[in-house]
Amino acid sequence: MSDVKEILGSYSSDIIGTIEDELDVITPNNLQEASIYLTKAGGKMLRPALSLITAEAVGGQKENALKAGSAIELIHTFSLIHDDIMDDDDMRRGMPSVHKVWGEDVAILAGDTLFSKAFEIIINSDKELTSHAQINNALAAVADACVKICEGQALDMGFENRFDVTEDEYMEMIFKKTGALIAAATKVGAIMGGASDEVIDAMYEYGRLIGLAFQIQDDYLDLASDEETLGKPIGSDIGKGKMTIIAINGLSSAGDDSEKLLEILKDENNSQADIDLAIEILTKCGAIEYARNLAQDSVDQAKEVLEILPDSSSKQVLSDIADFVLERHS
Repeated sequence: MSDVKEILGSYSSDIIGTIEDELDVITPNNLQEASIYLTKAGGKMLRPALSLITAEAVGGQKENALKAGSAIELIHTFSLIHDDIMDDDDMRRGMPSVHKVWGEDVAILAGDTLFSKAFEIIINSDKELTSHAQINNALAAVADACVKICEGQALDMGFENRFDVTEDEYMEMIFKKTGALIAAATKVGAIMGGASDEVIDAMYEYGRLIGLAFQIQDDYLDLASDEETLGKPIGSDIGKGKMTIIAINGLSSAGDDSEKLLEILKDENNSQADIDLAIEILTKCGAIEYARNLAQDSVDQAKEVLEILPDSSSKQVLSDIADFVLERHS
C-alpha cells in the first residue's frame, strides 16, 4: 500500500499555492488573514487531493482539476469557520479558531469570502484544459454540495436533545454534513478529467461511501482512540449527549443497560466514571464494533465502485485512500 499521507502531501503544495494566489487580492488585510488562516494552519488536504487524483484516474491530468479541487477546499474551510462559530469551539487544527482571533463578525465575513471565491475559482478554470460544459457541471456539483452541507448542519442541530434519532436519520445527516463534499470532490475530479457520465456517477458514489466511513470512523475514534492521539478527551461525544451511530445502536441493543445509557447521555454533568460506564455498556452490547463494521462495509463498497476504472497508479491510490479513512487515528 502506498503512503497515503505522503501522496496527499505531494498534491498539497499546488493546492495551497492556488488558494494563496486567489486570496492574496482580498482587502482589507484582516479579512485576507482571517480567510487564509486555516489553510496555513495545515490539514490533510484530502478533499482537493481527491479531485486531482480522480482526474488522473479517469484519464485526465491533475491540472485539469486544480482550480476545482482548490474550490472544494475553500468550501470545506468556509464550513469549518462557520461551524466553529455555531459550536463556539475555541480550537481548530491545534490553533485558536478564526472567530477567537478576529472576532465573530470578521470570521463570518471570512467564511462568506471563501464561499464566494470558491465559485469564482471554478469559473476561472483554464479554458484550454476544460470546456464550458465541464465548468458548468463542476459549478453545479459544488453548489449542490453546499446546500447539502447546510441541510446536514441543520439536521445535526435538530438532533440536539433528541434521543430517538434513527440510524436512517443519522446516515442522512452525516452524508449531507460530511459525505456530500467528499462526493463532490471526486465528482468534480471526474468531470474535469473528462470522464463519461457513467464514470462521473460512479466516482460520486465512491466519494459518498468514503465520506460516510470517514464520519463513522470519527464516532469510533471518540471511544476507541486515546486522548493524546485524538487531541480531546475520550468519550467527549457521550459527555455532550451526542447521538452518534454508536449511541443510536447502543440504545437499541443494550437490553437492560439501555436505561442507564440513556440516563448518562441525557446528563449534562457526567463524571468520567459515568462516561467510562457508558463506554463499557457500548462495548458489551457490540455497538462500538457495529460502527467499525459499518465503516468497513462502506470502504469495501467504495473499492468495488473503483472497478469501473482502468488499472492505474491513481486508481490504486484511490483504493488506498479508502483504506486510509479507517486506518487514521485522529
